[in-house]
Amino acid sequence: MTDDLQNWAGCKHPGQEICVGSYAIIEPYQRQEHLEGLFAAVGGQDNAEIWHYMPIGPFLSEADFANFLCKVHEEGDWETLVIKERASGEILGMFSLMRIRAEHGSAEVGCVAYGPKLKRTRIATEALYLLAAHLFDNLGYRRFEWKCNSANQASMNAAIRYGFRFEGVFRNDMVSKGVNRDTAWYAMIDSDWPALKVGYQAWFEPENFDENLRQQKRLQELRN
Repeated sequence: MTDDLQNWAGCKHPGQEICVGSYAIIEPYQRQEHLEGLFAAVGGQDNAEIWHYMPIGPFLSEADFANFLCKVHEEGDWETLVIKERASGEILGMFSLMRIRAEHGSAEVGCVAYGPKLKRTRIATEALYLLAAHLFDNLGYRRFEWKCNSANQASMNAAIRYGFRFEGVFRNDMVSKGVNRDTAWYAMIDSDWPALKVGYQAWFEPENFDENLRQQKRLQELRN
């Protein structure tokens, strides 16, 4: 990171590329290719709890889900990315790049919807890593944000685990599903990324997992 930005020219708009890791693939959402599998992973009554703390959802019909994804892409300038298991190609969840300010090198990951098969897996962790690497390494972004309902302890824990730093709470930020929402803000910046990247890469090493895929060292330990 440098404070001298006299020659800063902004960044390319993100979320246009397929990113492939050892366990995960993230790729831009395409209705014809992804809708059915993505809805099976995060839609319907069985997955309604995924959307509890979000201001949108749940999506009980495939048509409503498709219309939502189309609307936020066209009107909200979101870039939705589908998360797949590399080995099987199965769609397991999604997240979206939003509040994209390419001219400042800043973007937020939100609408993080992990299906039951994705939660607490190496695939989920690598998907977030791939997204961060896409922003920082490939596109030269300066800031990567995570925001969530301050009542959502699981999301706040995930932000810290992934390496985002807590920046504060926006009180009375919005009315969400008929109740007040205070929003917790987290971010990582370009000067944070080199150490975070080393920690991620160490965590992914095969020897960090036993035969039952249980981690031997936590991501935070390796990062520190």
